[in-house]
This record gives sequence, structure tokens and C-alpha cells, in this order.
Amino acid sequence: MELFNYFRSSASYRVRIALALKGLPYDYRSVHLQKNEQMAESYAAVSATRLVPLLKDGDHHIHQSMAIIEYLDETHPEPPLLPKDPVARARARALAQDIACEIHPLNNLRVLRYLTGPMGLDEDAKNRWYRHWVETGLEAVEQQLAASPSRYCVGDTPGLADCVLVPQIFNARRFECRVDHVPHVMRVFDACMQLDAFEATRPEKCPDAA
Repeated sequence: MELFNYFRSSASYRVRIALALKGLPYDYRSVHLQKNEQMAESYAAVSATRLVPLLKDGDHHIHQSMAIIEYLDETHPEPPLLPKDPVARARARALAQDIACEIHPLNNLRVLRYLTGPMGLDEDAKNRWYRHWVETGLEAVEQQLAASPSRYCVGDTPGLADCVLVPQIFNARRFECRVDHVPHVMRVFDACMQLDAFEATRPEKCPDAA
């Protein structure tokens, strides 16, 4: 397998964690978003959306991190990233989507560039935008984790929701967002970071981080 990704992309980090949790080898293909390498015609040949991450598995090209992770879980079911119980599965997916669909789209690189480009916002205004959506979004996640506390997001083994949560906290810290108001979120984050799958795949340890 080949993973086209960027070290600072939180969506890419999600997939790196999932691959590591499953112990799956892959070739790391860097697509440097700050250098606009995603716009190159060579990348367009494999990715119609010109986004990262993209997983190439044989002749199959799969994009969108959530779809990639579930594909990995279906094609390599052990260890599972989703619980067997339908209610727990739904909860894991909902928590993951609370981050991937409600927080992340409002603060990804394309949005931030549009804010400081065509919209004319300065860096301070852009960062206030970022912090608002991250901090309020994490509050919703906090409430759910507090209502049903466990070692990880759902249960005592790491899974889909944890793969999505950890990269968002890395981004939150990078942009100096508050996290003291989400103690359950940070407790789960700390538990995840004790595992090599999360630690070894962190952004600064990627080949293109230099």
C-alpha cells in the first residue's frame, strides 16, 4: 500500500494511526500542501480531489480519511477499530464525525487560506476563527466522553474515534487553543499517546517534517 499524505494534515495523521494500530506496512508518499504539490498534474492523475490523504492499495485509490480507515477495518479486521455492538459502533462513528465533519472542515488549510486571501482577514482574526471552532467543537466531544467515561473514546481499546481525536488535539495545541476546559478529552488523548501507534506517527516524526 501507498499513503499519499502531508505530515501536518490531521486527516493524514488519522490514517497513519489506523495503519499503525493494525500493523500494516505502507510506502509514505509526501504531498507537501504548503508547496502546493497537491495541484501538480502528477498528483491529479491519482487523486481527482487533489486532497490528502489518499490510499493506493493495488489498483484501488481511496480518498477521505474516514472512508480509508473503515476500508482498512473491513479488509484487515484485526485488531478492530470499531466495536461489534451496534450502539457502540454508532457512538464511535458519531464522535469521529463530530471532529471530522464539524470541527476540521472549518479550520483546514483551504479555509484558512481563503480567510486570509479573498476574505482579507489578518493573522490574528484567522487564529481567532480557528480557536473558536476548535474550542467550542471540543466542548461537544467533552460532554459525550464525560457522559460515558472509558479509557479511550469508546471502551478500553483504541479505535476510530481516537484516530480522529488525537490529530485534532495536535492542531489545537499548535494554534494555542484552550484545552483546559475539556479534561475528559485530554485524559483520552494522554492515554492514546502512551501507545506507539499514536506516538511514532506524530507529525514531527514524519519523513517530510524537516
